[in-house]
Amino acid sequence: MKRLTPILIVLLCIGGALGTLYFLWSKSKTRPVPARVETPEQRDIVKKTVATGAIVPREEVEIKPRVSGVIEELFVEAGAPIKSGDKIARIRIVPDAASLQRAESSVQTARIAHENARRELERAKGLFAQGVIAEAELARYKTDLALRQQELASASEGLQIVKEGQSRGSSKANNIVVTSTVDGMVIDVPIKVGFSVIESNTFNPGTTVAVVADMGDMIFQGQVDESEVGKIKVGLPLDIKIGALEKETFEGTLEHIAPKGKEIDGAIQFEIKASVKPKPGVFVRAGYSANADVVLDKRTGVLAVREALLQWKEGKPFVEVEVSKGVYARRDVKLGLSDGIYAELLDGLTKDSRIKQPSNAGPPTMGQRERQGPPRGAGGGRR
Repeated sequence: MKRLTPILIVLLCIGGALGTLYFLWSKSKTRPVPARVETPEQRDIVKKTVATGAIVPREEVEIKPRVSGVIEELFVEAGAPIKSGDKIARIRIVPDAASLQRAESSVQTARIAHENARRELERAKGLFAQGVIAEAELARYKTDLALRQQELASASEGLQIVKEGQSRGSSKANNIVVTSTVDGMVIDVPIKVGFSVIESNTFNPGTTVAVVADMGDMIFQGQVDESEVGKIKVGLPLDIKIGALEKETFEGTLEHIAPKGKEIDGAIQFEIKASVKPKPGVFVRAGYSANADVVLDKRTGVLAVREALLQWKEGKPFVEVEVSKGVYARRDVKLGLSDGIYAELLDGLTKDSRIKQPSNAGPPTMGQRERQGPPRGAGGGRR
């Protein structure tokens, strides 16, 4: 009995150690992860490229003054509707000292000449009355006085123009009042009362008094990368999303693609322009930033599958399809249009096919039909 006791103790210790090891081994053993499957779905597939830009009026007209001076009064502000001929601003002329001196000197010279011609005519009339000179000679003095009178009037008008911008007796439009040349809306007034403005002339574009545009005819003006410009063409439809109007999507049509690119931030960009179809009750302001999805190709209501489920071998796509419970087999597929996330299925699968998710497929998108199949080990799953 004394000999059996140590043996039993040793056996119990060994059994306890083995049991502990088995318990730890069973706890550390990874349970089989069930395979997840997805099914194809009916959806629209749109292949598109994105252009960034802004919404601008098709035509913007910068209103320039016809005389230089200081803004004395403003009649409009940004956002006001305006018609051709409506007043925008009044300018107070600040004459140049040299021009003013020349104009005054011309008036004084013309006045002296006029006074001298008048005296000569009076003297000629006396001589004619005495029969000293002929009537033709008297007519010459009358003509000379008329010419001198015209020169004085011209010099006086020139002085008036230098001082006030135009002569008082002129029937032409008032140059000191700036008026709109087109119908539309005033979208910008970059000057204020008291600002100095320069007239538009051959050597200077002049100061912009106001910018007028037709806000009912807006376009999208943006940039497309050189890698995408070869895929688009004039006439393609656009879906335009404006950042400030998150809930609105506007339809557009591509109208222009620049023939020459420009380097912007180290990349070659090509300018594009597209018409924007207005929506009733939605006011689009000039300068809104926007993104335009240029639709390259589109399929409506086609059977599609996530590209993450596709596997490739020798350049050919295939998927693993459940052929029986827990058993998966390779199935070659024929693909059509792809938007980078979903691919159109032309052949190889039906809408009820159960496709096994590869380990690197990632989670499906919101609304994607996903099912959990039996454990991978069940039924001897195979490729």
